[in-house]
Amino acid sequence: MNPQPLELIIGWLYPTLMSTYGDRGNVICLQQRAEWRGIRVQVIPLDQQTAATQIQNVDILMGGGAQDRQQEIVMRDLRGIKAETLREKIEAGTPGVFTCGAPQLLGHYYEPALGQRIEGLGLFDLVSKHPGQGAPRCIGNVVFEPTASPLAQDLEAMLVKKPVIIGFENHGGRTYLGNVQPLGRVIKGYGNNGEDGTEGAFYRNAIATYSHGPLLPKNPFLADWLIQTALKQKYQTAVSLEPLDDTLAGQARQAMFKRLAVTAP
Repeated sequence: MNPQPLELIIGWLYPTLMSTYGDRGNVICLQQRAEWRGIRVQVIPLDQQTAATQIQNVDILMGGGAQDRQQEIVMRDLRGIKAETLREKIEAGTPGVFTCGAPQLLGHYYEPALGQRIEGLGLFDLVSKHPGQGAPRCIGNVVFEPTASPLAQDLEAMLVKKPVIIGFENHGGRTYLGNVQPLGRVIKGYGNNGEDGTEGAFYRNAIATYSHGPLLPKNPFLADWLIQTALKQKYQTAVSLEPLDDTLAGQARQAMFKRLAVTAP
């Protein structure tokens, strides 16, 4: 008798409002890498029409970037039982990637250059502030070494070498961490604020980062970590993923390391 196939549900937060920087590429990458391994995948939008019960069924959370106006719309909707359900999922260890504007929503608040402070969910102990209309944006390629535990250790065991993440950042806000682990240490680029050398944040199994571009196709090992972690959480047993041929992704990464004059791992 054949075992039942593994299944994953990807919850995509507000895809029409928070997909400013090609964030759909992360969803496609995650879905494809799971399906190549015979894992059934369902992608569901988590938006204004979504009931909180649908959030409860999600195995992986994905959130992307948005302009200030769109962030306000999202935060007006993401209140009450929806916010509490999302909080419970993250606290329980549901893995996820939140890029660009999404981490600002997970923090305590975001202060835009114009307009009122946008209150966040307070899931991550961080705040984000725009320094003002005349301030330059943080734009360009970003390279960083993951340092958050246990993510950094998991990735090093998976790759049998220290991981390095490549992305692209384009943000006006500056993020400052409180009592939460930074995702990594900046090698090239601005990171959270261009001042303290940190990039992103990591809490439970949730990744918050300004790195997009999109993130997962450039760093397929991160997609595999999400899949592996989600399967372990869902089925309460360790699952080994069949390796995939990432030759092209590896060549693209080496080209970027060379272009940015970063020593390749």
